[in-house]
Amino acid sequence: MTTIDLNCDLGEGAGHDAELMPLITSANIACGGHAGDNATMINSIDLAAAAGVSIGAHPGLNDRFGMGRRNLPLSPAEAADLIAVQVGELIRLAGLRGAKVAHVKPHGALYLRAARDRAIADAIAEAVRAINPALALYGLAGGELLRAGRARGLRVASEVFADRTYRPDGSLTPRGSADALITDEAEAVAQVLRIVQEGLVRATDGSEIAVVADTVCLHGDGSHALAFAWRLRADLAAAGIAVKAF
Repeated sequence: MTTIDLNCDLGEGAGHDAELMPLITSANIACGGHAGDNATMINSIDLAAAAGVSIGAHPGLNDRFGMGRRNLPLSPAEAADLIAVQVGELIRLAGLRGAKVAHVKPHGALYLRAARDRAIADAIAEAVRAINPALALYGLAGGELLRAGRARGLRVASEVFADRTYRPDGSLTPRGSADALITDEAEAVAQVLRIVQEGLVRATDGSEIAVVADTVCLHGDGSHALAFAWRLRADLAAAGIAVKAF
């Protein structure tokens, strides 16, 4: 049976994390950079553990004003420090709760930089390997972060997005563009099913792009996130696709 991991960014203050948790298989927990603090991290860890969901760290730029999405100056050394501090803290807190962190997925601008900037990707992958080489690294399908992780012997998860559009080069359409987000639930579900079943996604210019999907991101901060998660789970099941943590 075909399987896919469903991951979601949580601990960012959306207010429905407890309801979303049973519908996903991997939780990316904000760990103090763009969002979150020790209290929210502990709460997210406990929710994930109770639901049997794989726990991941979701480090971002120290940019709460911009929710970690502004393209601020960043050196490879600074990127490595962000990973070391934020992932290290989530691992420490998880240990106190008798849980373990299984993966790392950068957030926002840090994620996008790591997808295209080789030096940043190398710095992040090296920092993750130094923390624990057993950690999996989540990155954009076809991006530099996956290459950097593989080069260091890390398990890497090729990530695709349900509600984002793609440019012809395989990158995500920038959020500032009018066509960056897919707001129609049926269209978003259809995109996921086609990626998982056929390994293809249609770009904004109409061309077809080959993509590898190990994990699908469900954005947890939207007003319809919960309804969409229910619909996606139902439609995946109807198509004979099982959900399983990476």
